[in-house]
Amino acid sequence: MIYMKYLAVGIGGIIGSLLRFFVSNIHFGLSDEYLPLDTLIVNLLGSYLLGLLTGLYSRFPKLPSYIQLSIGTGLIGSFTTFSTFSNEMVQLMLDKLYMQVFIYFIGSFIGGLGMAYIGFLIGSGGKWKKVMSE
Repeated sequence: MIYMKYLAVGIGGIIGSLLRFFVSNIHFGLSDEYLPLDTLIVNLLGSYLLGLLTGLYSRFPKLPSYIQLSIGTGLIGSFTTFSTFSNEMVQLMLDKLYMQVFIYFIGSFIGGLGMAYIGFLIGSGGKWKKVMSE
């Protein structure tokens, strides 16, 4: 049964990485000239979706673990990208675009927390319940 979890994460990962590639090729009519908006949008959306999924887990705890792993670790994990965010931050700093560094960092950090929080509230039906084990 352990192989089912690996397979689930792999399938989710394939789907997530393909979605990431697709979204990175849509520019939403916005320019990436000074700010990497594609990565920001992907990471904010991923934060929201993972928060939503975590909230749903609190309401439906009997959801099979392979489904949770496939969506959370596989799909959302491969859809979002911390390494790209980090590399883009370095590029902005090397280009001495310090205001964009600040905006991108704050937008990603505060925006990501906010989106995860909103997703969790919606997914959990507004009920506060610790989901993750320590």
